[in-house]
Amino acid sequence: MQFRSFVSNSVGKTSRTVRLVAGGSALVAVVGGTVAFTAFDKDVVVDADGQRTEVSTFAGTVGDVLDKQGITIGEHDIVAPAQDSELSDGQTIVVRYGRELTLTVDGETTTYWTTAQTVDEALADLDVRADGAKLSASRSEPLGRQGLALDVTTPKDVAVFADGQRIALTSTAGDVSELLAEANVSVRDGDEVSATGETEITPGFTVSVVRIDRSTSTEVVDIAHGTRTEDTDTLFKGEKKVVTAGVDGSKTVTYSDVFRDGVRSQHDVTGEVVDVAPVEEVVQVGTKAKPVAVSTGSTGSSGSGGSVGGSVDSLNWGALAQCESGGNASIVSKNGKYHGLYQFSVSTWKSVGGSGLPSQASADEQTYRAKLLYQRSGAGQWPVCGKKL
Repeated sequence: MQFRSFVSNSVGKTSRTVRLVAGGSALVAVVGGTVAFTAFDKDVVVDADGQRTEVSTFAGTVGDVLDKQGITIGEHDIVAPAQDSELSDGQTIVVRYGRELTLTVDGETTTYWTTAQTVDEALADLDVRADGAKLSASRSEPLGRQGLALDVTTPKDVAVFADGQRIALTSTAGDVSELLAEANVSVRDGDEVSATGETEITPGFTVSVVRIDRSTSTEVVDIAHGTRTEDTDTLFKGEKKVVTAGVDGSKTVTYSDVFRDGVRSQHDVTGEVVDVAPVEEVVQVGTKAKPVAVSTGSTGSSGSGGSVGGSVDSLNWGALAQCESGGNASIVSKNGKYHGLYQFSVSTWKSVGGSGLPSQASADEQTYRAKLLYQRSGAGQWPVCGKKL
């Protein structure tokens, strides 16, 4: 606990009055052996916190006068002259009562004793620089004998960041809530503030407000079709056939969006509805072994061709050739699309391993390739003449 004092000394002299007193009379004199009683009566002024009282007294000390006036001096009070000083006529006795001042400056609290009688005097007495500061009491407010608790908030250079702006202030706000109000920045439910409303403001303090907005959105999204394979012995190994074409589907996805100062920071899926279901693609994969070509070197009109095994070799290939081409291995149809003994198209010829043009191959090779075609797809490859087999 610190003690600070303010003392005003002003002592005035008055004319000294001497009275002779005996038995309550102003003057009694007994001549011829009588005794005269004399005493000195003093005129003084008691100044107690500016309240001046004129007193006539026979007291011998300052303390005696104060006692007779009912003035009790406390530990923190000031008396001038001192209480044990001898009283003199015309003297002014100054009494200044001590007052307890609990002073909080920018959150730092200290207790003082002061003889100042107003807030402004106390601040000057304590050398507290409060220019532009915010006070919890008026500067002119009296300091009563009971003392006072005083809050002082000094101006500080601070900044508020909100809505894309930097707001610079010299503020006496005590906390963040007061600072935002002073900057005319409102905080909505859900907004993010970099400090709590009760946070104390210090020099150079900055606070930011981030606007938080929430909304929902939808988006149509493609659903990729899957692919499934199936083994089949109707195709040779290495061959594939799409039996069901794949088709992509679509769905509507709902999102929960969070925007921070207008920029989307979250995009969370909350639900989805399939609008068009995808169609799975089905692909057949051949498992049948490919036949091995056998070269015979014979040159008959239709030839017997290489063996492919089973009952295929025993079919009447000569009758089929006679029906399709008249047995002419080099014949080409008038439209140029079909060639040779079995009237192969070039694409079908190549699909069974042939190269070049069928009409330029030997009769044996043409018969061998026809057997392969039959083995793969049956007599239906020759819609009219297939029954000759």
